[in-house]
Amino acid sequence: MPGIDKNSGPSAVQIALSRRGELTLSEQIRDEMTAAIREGRLVAGARVASCRDLAAQLGVARGTVRHAYDMLVDSQLLVAKGAAGTFVTAQLPVTSKADARQKVMSPLFDIIHDFDLAPLTFQMGVPADDAFPAKVWSRILTRHAREMATRPVSYPDPRGSVMLREQLVSYLAMTRGIRCQASQIMITNGYAGALGLICLTLGLRDQQAWIEDPGYLLARKALEMAGVTPVGISVDSEGIRVDEGKRLAPEARIALVTPGQQAPLGMTLSLARRSELIQWAQQTNGLIVEDDYLGELQLDGRAAPAMASLDTERVLHIGTFSKNLSPSLRLGYLVVPERLASRFGDVTALLSPASSFVLHNAVAEFLREGHFMRHLRRMKRLYAERLENMLQALRPHFPSVTRAALGVVIELPAGTRDSVIAREALAWGMAPTALSVWYQCAERRRYGLVLSVTNMPKGGFESSALRLKMLVEQCG
Repeated sequence: MPGIDKNSGPSAVQIALSRRGELTLSEQIRDEMTAAIREGRLVAGARVASCRDLAAQLGVARGTVRHAYDMLVDSQLLVAKGAAGTFVTAQLPVTSKADARQKVMSPLFDIIHDFDLAPLTFQMGVPADDAFPAKVWSRILTRHAREMATRPVSYPDPRGSVMLREQLVSYLAMTRGIRCQASQIMITNGYAGALGLICLTLGLRDQQAWIEDPGYLLARKALEMAGVTPVGISVDSEGIRVDEGKRLAPEARIALVTPGQQAPLGMTLSLARRSELIQWAQQTNGLIVEDDYLGELQLDGRAAPAMASLDTERVLHIGTFSKNLSPSLRLGYLVVPERLASRFGDVTALLSPASSFVLHNAVAEFLREGHFMRHLRRMKRLYAERLENMLQALRPHFPSVTRAALGVVIELPAGTRDSVIAREALAWGMAPTALSVWYQCAERRRYGLVLSVTNMPKGGFESSALRLKMLVEQCG
């Protein structure tokens, strides 16, 4: 399609899309237009077609084109001027092949769609952004920031604020059944900080570790980066299969599990399996790393006790405030056996000291004054309501919809390109997670989408469910 003079109307280029390609439709549009601009087929200052017009021309959703245009604006190739339209930048940035090779990508760019953005519908790992007790939290945080500014300057305890660690001793005893001392608790930079500290302190390089399959993809990649070989162990209705772990990786001495609510399928590790896993650790001198994923946010009845409540010598317990307060806090904690507390404390002090005590003490007060427990109760009621609404909205459109912790799993036919669907959904304002990426073993891999219920879309779950069905049909 020939270009049009920039003074006479929108310029256009011939764009060929493949729905079976490796790239999403948005990425293909971005690449085609980038080439057209670089090659001069779209001249500097030219107005490009509107999102509506180009979407109609290509037979795609308007959001798909908008996402492509946003990426081009970020690359300084297009300039958005509101109602006036979108234009090729008048001064194109100078690049070279060497510049492209040296471009530094954002961390985990192939897994995480973007950092520092507001949560999208169905996005996992983030709490409800419309239910956070902002006024109470802001008041407490401001008071502790003011107090910190007037305190004498000194090096704080690298394990974290003693005020927060003492509050966690009480909180964990009451809600998770864990008996520990403040000296056994290390405040970390979220879950990743805790897992990194474990790998560093225990010297796990060149060792094998059991992980659940399906299981948390970022945990698997973190272990690999730390030089640990993760061995995927299948899960059933009772959780991780310990007998399979003994058979597939008999030399392993570490097991990483999500016993409270398995990620992503949602089952709770049965008491029999817990006992079997602890017995394995005792017999092999091994350790269990308990990721308390959504442990205190079980919606049915009382939350199952933590594994660390059953064995204080073989279980390392990781908890965070990411799913129940905010991931922006980057605040987690690690509870270690008493015999390992000094060793972990030394490594923490030298290589991974805790961060801002302003946040630590603010969270401690939030716990002490009862705000946190009230917040959890409100969240559980809210999530239960949203879960029911989501199930009702999805079931008319998909034959296999299963509840899983604070979300649902939509199972799709084997071989469905669920990763492409998940990437393309971003342009539609949704962020489901592909089920297949949670699996390590190809033979047991299932395909589908994992959806969180935490954030309600503006139009309600019904409209999002319908859009999701349309997207699955379009990309399937």
